[in-house]
Amino acid sequence: MRFDELDLEEEVLDGLDAMNFQEVTPVQEKTIPVILEGKDIIACAQTGTGKTAAYVLPVINELSKGNHPANAINAIIMAPTRELAQQIDQQIEGFSYFVPVSAVAVYGGTDGIAWEQQRRGMEMGADIIIATPGRLLSHIKLGTVDFSQVSFFILDEADRMLDMGFSDDIMQIHKLLPPTCQTIMFSATMPPKIRTLAQSILKDPEEIKIAISRPPESIMQTAYICYATQKLRILENLFAQSNPQRVIIFSSSKLKVKELAATLKRMKFNVMAMHSDLEQSQREEVMKDFKNGKIDILVATDVVSRGIDINDIRLVINFDIPHDPEDYVHRIGRTARGTNGEGLAITFVGTEEQMNFKHIEDFLEKEIYKIPIDPTIGESPEYDPAKYCVRRKGRPSKSGAGKGGFSGGGNRNRRKQSDKK
Repeated sequence: MRFDELDLEEEVLDGLDAMNFQEVTPVQEKTIPVILEGKDIIACAQTGTGKTAAYVLPVINELSKGNHPANAINAIIMAPTRELAQQIDQQIEGFSYFVPVSAVAVYGGTDGIAWEQQRRGMEMGADIIIATPGRLLSHIKLGTVDFSQVSFFILDEADRMLDMGFSDDIMQIHKLLPPTCQTIMFSATMPPKIRTLAQSILKDPEEIKIAISRPPESIMQTAYICYATQKLRILENLFAQSNPQRVIIFSSSKLKVKELAATLKRMKFNVMAMHSDLEQSQREEVMKDFKNGKIDILVATDVVSRGIDINDIRLVINFDIPHDPEDYVHRIGRTARGTNGEGLAITFVGTEEQMNFKHIEDFLEKEIYKIPIDPTIGESPEYDPAKYCVRRKGRPSKSGAGKGGFSGGGNRNRRKQSDKK
């Protein structure tokens, strides 16, 4: 289906044509007509399916008709992170090139000048506000925001916002909106807490579910079955075979990310950490340096696994198993996005992580190739998820699996590896 087959205004179609957007994605085909009808909607769609355009285009389309107040906030888009808010703002700028629609991004971690720019943008009635919940509430508490004319309330990555503890913030903001406001929710997953939120804020919604897409075949997926204490040694061996460039390593917590990045720095690798404890200016600087090739390795939490568009990533390493299969898809989807269209994903599977990894394989409906561990690293455990699941429920194993993985076995080769750098 083509965009010009949808009921969109000519100016909006001109903007799409200028950006070379021709064919709609499945989520756009199913959601845009429903949103244009003015219905509330809850849509399950992951990052990379074109969901931003799925809600931005109909909102811009309706605002372009001139039936909404010129000097008032007409739409609010909530996003879980500053990076995603910035990305949405950039897309709106492109889509609205031929349409007199204004937007302002409102997020924390900025200086006083940025705060003032955000405040003025809202006071002057920017048509669309793209905001993180915490920063928007800060402006609301100062009495600088008027939501009485808002016609559209959109929650992007609603599941992620709830995971980050923004449920109360969302409800506070929603209570300030007119009862006639059209509410649109997008979520990558549909757990019970999302359905509870939907029941609280949506009016007779249309539910649309786009099947979670599997990773493209252009991504070579592999894994090492190992003990947690062997993970760093495996990483050393990988980087000894080929100098790391354009690599993202995902770990499960901010603490582990900080520890692993510090360890790799001591080993003389060009590495930086990316996590939510960094100030906004620091995060932007890290992302800029990584995109420009000044940083070879980015060690990150899942803060960069969704909604961040980084091209030409050569390798994604899961140092720890992600919490669910969808997060695995989001993580490895950072690779195979550039001009060559190919990528490599390697997952380190500790003993206590084997059952979660089996869930990923079941979800993908394929067996991921297990790379044999170099004998110099030591003997590896067998791949038997049921066995280690039982062991986890009983007496802890002596392997220390899943309890960290930065110690043991890595010191002997560290100086040798550093010398090579």
